[in-house]
Amino acid sequence: MGNSSLTRAVIGVFAVTALLFLFSGVISGALLSAPSLRTVLLLGSFVIIASFGQGIVILLGGLDLSIGSVITLGGVLLGAWVPETNQNITWAIPAILLIGAALGMFNGFGVAVLGIPAFIMTLATGIIVESVILEFTQGAPAANSAPDLIAAFSNNYWLGIPILVWCIIPFILAAALVQDLSSFGRAIHSLGANAKAARIAGLRSNWLTISCYAISGFCAALCGCVLLGFVGAPTLSMGDPYTIDSVAAVVVGGSSILGGSGSFLGTVGGALFLGVLSNDMTALGMSAGWRTLIQGAIIISALILFGALQRGGGGGQFKLLLASLRAKN
Repeated sequence: MGNSSLTRAVIGVFAVTALLFLFSGVISGALLSAPSLRTVLLLGSFVIIASFGQGIVILLGGLDLSIGSVITLGGVLLGAWVPETNQNITWAIPAILLIGAALGMFNGFGVAVLGIPAFIMTLATGIIVESVILEFTQGAPAANSAPDLIAAFSNNYWLGIPILVWCIIPFILAAALVQDLSSFGRAIHSLGANAKAARIAGLRSNWLTISCYAISGFCAALCGCVLLGFVGAPTLSMGDPYTIDSVAAVVVGGSSILGGSGSFLGTVGGALFLGVLSNDMTALGMSAGWRTLIQGAIIISALILFGALQRGGGGGQFKLLLASLRAKN
């Protein structure tokens, strides 16, 4: 996809998000208030973190269906290892992030070296991680509250904005630099667009693939740690929504789920879109069934819209996303 088409997709997703946010005022004036905006930014922040890793993998032409499980693992381990007083936090968080990266490398090794389809490899890894979590917790995660330091990211404010949102700004800048402007990012674009040509050109495809999945695992573990501060205590399902949300944010943000084309700024727009949508549905008091139905319908509509901006149609992306949803459910 050309740069002009990608730019239109990025601008489009931010425009649609802004319109949706303004439309929220029709539902309730409170949805246009500062507390509502803070909620949207917080919800979007977690998706942004998870979506960077997912976006790198999708840009490569892959898919990571283990993200939700690794997010849950990160939150469960942090809750088990670090009490509310922050004791052990200096070694626990680095250890959790390394575990996430290692799981990602395991996915990448299976895809790049063993030739296992990404869809199958990451789905299997997710199932394994969920089983390990269940065994580790015996079905009941440690009831410890989130460490004070982690909870402060979501609950403390600076200039009226959660500290986590301020921290997300440099994260976005660094992630955009890596994905869109660095030599590493350009190599991923090339490999995702035409793997055979990229290998002929001398790109180390195995190393790139393993690195991308390692980044995805690292980001998922990081998301699990900061998410714990928001939810207050670990649960066995805390990461479940983020597998599909991360895919949706990437594709709604204008990236091709077939690989080779995408912008992280578009992914940020997609994550904010999902945050506004979730906030609106919560305000309406919708049941889980209606929330899923409406969210799916709007996401599919966005896929078709931005697919049209990219290639004159979103059919390929739509079919692959449907397959992902069926496998996860």
